[in-house]
Amino acid sequence: MTAPEGNRFEDFFASTSYVTLKNLLYNYRLRKRAVNRSIPRQGRALILEVGSGLSPMVTDSDRIVYSELSFAALSFLRSTGQTRGLFVVADAAYLPFKADSFSTVICSEVLEHLPDDRQALQQIAGIMHRAGSLILTFPHRHGYFGVDDRFVGHLRRYELEEMRERIREAGLTPVEVQKVLGPVEKVVMASVVSAVLLYQRFRASRRIPNAERAPAKLMNRWRIIGPIFGFLNLLFCLPIWLDARLAPRFLSAVLLCRAVKPL
Repeated sequence: MTAPEGNRFEDFFASTSYVTLKNLLYNYRLRKRAVNRSIPRQGRALILEVGSGLSPMVTDSDRIVYSELSFAALSFLRSTGQTRGLFVVADAAYLPFKADSFSTVICSEVLEHLPDDRQALQQIAGIMHRAGSLILTFPHRHGYFGVDDRFVGHLRRYELEEMRERIREAGLTPVEVQKVLGPVEKVVMASVVSAVLLYQRFRASRRIPNAERAPAKLMNRWRIIGPIFGFLNLLFCLPIWLDARLAPRFLSAVLLCRAVKPL
């Protein structure tokens, strides 16, 4: 994916603690579950994940290509051994693959980071098989754009009909929409990011040293905190999942759209 200048997560690509934290988060778990349940079962068909970053949606297949603009992110992802398949450094707006190469393309939480999201969708459509599927997740509702979006480098949020129109412009047909995360998740993330920013300002004002200056101490702390953090996030998945199921779709914070390429 094309990473906008100032994306805060670029600073953590070499941090094992950060990757562990991100992959234990309730919202990542729920998004990954929704994406994997939507992938058509097509035997040994080839899958492309666009903008996989450090936390890909598919980790249990060797018939997958991970595409990401950041060489550092792909190098770190490969070094962890958590994924199989191929790794290709590429801009989502200029995918270096032949036409009709993939039966399924996954693009999860990527388009909102791209200056030219329409071109990325056209590129994706071009490398898909006929009758192939695009599994797309995106942050929903213009009015939800806030501090958490700016923190992770979002350029925009989408209304559902706006996204459907972009998909149709690329030559694909939307066939399914699912609710992934509801309004409670939006409130939680905005609150957490606001608290993090306040802590950063407090630390700067008190001139508290950055944690990376004491890596051994930090890693010891994570050995204790990590399992607790993971367990609490696993428990939190249930109320967040229920919120997404029960809230009306127009209040959803993240939606999944599956689209197919016409024959």
